[in-house]
Amino acid sequence: MDSPVNSPVPPVKVVVVVASVRAGRLAPDVAGWFTSVAGVRDDLVLDVVDVADHELPGSLDASDPVAAALRPRLSAAEAFVLIAPEYNRSVPGPLKTLIDSFQAEWEAKPVGFVSYGLSLAGGVRAVEHLRQIFAEFHAVGMKDAVLFPRILEHYDAQGRFPAEPEGAEAAAKLLLDQLLWWARALRDAKSVRPYGS
Repeated sequence: MDSPVNSPVPPVKVVVVVASVRAGRLAPDVAGWFTSVAGVRDDLVLDVVDVADHELPGSLDASDPVAAALRPRLSAAEAFVLIAPEYNRSVPGPLKTLIDSFQAEWEAKPVGFVSYGLSLAGGVRAVEHLRQIFAEFHAVGMKDAVLFPRILEHYDAQGRFPAEPEGAEAAAKLLLDQLLWWARALRDAKSVRPYGS
């Protein structure tokens, strides 16, 4: 029988939240690239929640049908990555509503950020706001993020994204390495004592 040291470590369940709902949004391009990079790893499994595919929950009540549909998926997550554009120096309204519609589902879990915007600082301010928001839920925001300022410049002449993937892929690897370290550490800690007990 294998000793615990030699036992395989289960992959981390990562929910990727695609946070834009606007017509003509670029979020599917960014999310498609990110999930293709993350999807080759054998130390995680992905579940993609696109906010555009769901009406927003109307309340925290367990009977709310949208909350009831999303709650099991968010609860099962051991980590999150948000694909979030920066709108007006902050986060999209539907994303804020989605976050505020749940509580325990975010607690004591790591959260990574992939953000973009039209300006030179595009994405940075959205990520800073998201870190503050998730701190209220006792979630752990990752220090390093994947950012695409001046997002339109990251497309090549044929419309492929990103035009120069090497730097973005290195940033994604760093983010995922941090995210999975925290996810495993918190998994181990919660197996000994549930958070908040």
